[in-house]
Amino acid sequence: MITGSYPNLRLRRSRKNDWSRRLIQENSLSSSDFILPIFLIDGKNKKQPIKTMPGVFRYSIDKIGHIVDKAIKNKIPMVALFPYTNSKLKNEIGTEALNEDNLVCRAIQYIKKKYRNEIGIMCDVALDPYTSHGHDGLIKSGYILNDETNEILINQSLLQSEMGCDVLAPSDMMDGRIGKIRKALDKNGYQLVQILSYAVKYASSFYGPFRDAVGSRGLLKGDKKTYQMDFRNSNEALREVALDIKEGADMVMVKPGMPYLDIIKSVKDNFKIPVLAYQVSGEYSLLTNSINKRLIDKNSILESLTSFKRAGANAIVSYYADRINEIIL
Repeated sequence: MITGSYPNLRLRRSRKNDWSRRLIQENSLSSSDFILPIFLIDGKNKKQPIKTMPGVFRYSIDKIGHIVDKAIKNKIPMVALFPYTNSKLKNEIGTEALNEDNLVCRAIQYIKKKYRNEIGIMCDVALDPYTSHGHDGLIKSGYILNDETNEILINQSLLQSEMGCDVLAPSDMMDGRIGKIRKALDKNGYQLVQILSYAVKYASSFYGPFRDAVGSRGLLKGDKKTYQMDFRNSNEALREVALDIKEGADMVMVKPGMPYLDIIKSVKDNFKIPVLAYQVSGEYSLLTNSINKRLIDKNSILESLTSFKRAGANAIVSYYADRINEIIL
């Protein structure tokens, strides 16, 4: 509603000085708004660069301590663990996902033993890092099986909870998995383990560098359009969120981020639940490469991250999280 007009009303008056602009700003960022992804690799004393994601690395478990130290120092609330699984350990049904000695399980135990509850641990619940075909579920005649996949996801969730995971993040987009996982967690004494549902995950072209980071890019057969959402749809996102809330999700994720700011806002406006955004690998790489080529400046990172908060996101998964205190100065 307009309550005045020029020349009596001059909106530029409040923009004249830095202190005045800061006084009336509607959205701001802090380190508490971020989740830091960590890519894991087997071996010892390894810090392996990811070519498609400049400035991001895979770490062996013995090298993640200084990453977690920095995250805690910078008051980042949570880290998210993603494994680069050796190809020899992958098969059609993703058996390694249920191995209590896999990369994620060992990393959870390492962090919990060293830091206890100083920082939260989020674990991806999906099979794509472990399958030889790169999909998030079991395949039969070229189709991703829903209910059969859910049974494996339940067991994966229970295993990660047993190891000490704080927040389970099912990213697979199988129907009904949130309710089944919640029921299994409660039945087995893990009532306080949270579920962050990737309720709105689009079949996007922005995931390429991430698939490279976890070693599934060259393996993927076909695409994921039969289970991830069509990027042309928005009302369907609300249906997905409504179902996951009913099934017991504590928080929901919209992924990717910037191309779907309208979806973040719509979910936030329609549901009173924490909404998270994932600034995915493709977004990160586009920004970083453009900055490295001096096509844009570093302020564009802050601008892009603030757009998530403006749209209504409570928190952001971002590969810039480890540098966020430098960005928001």
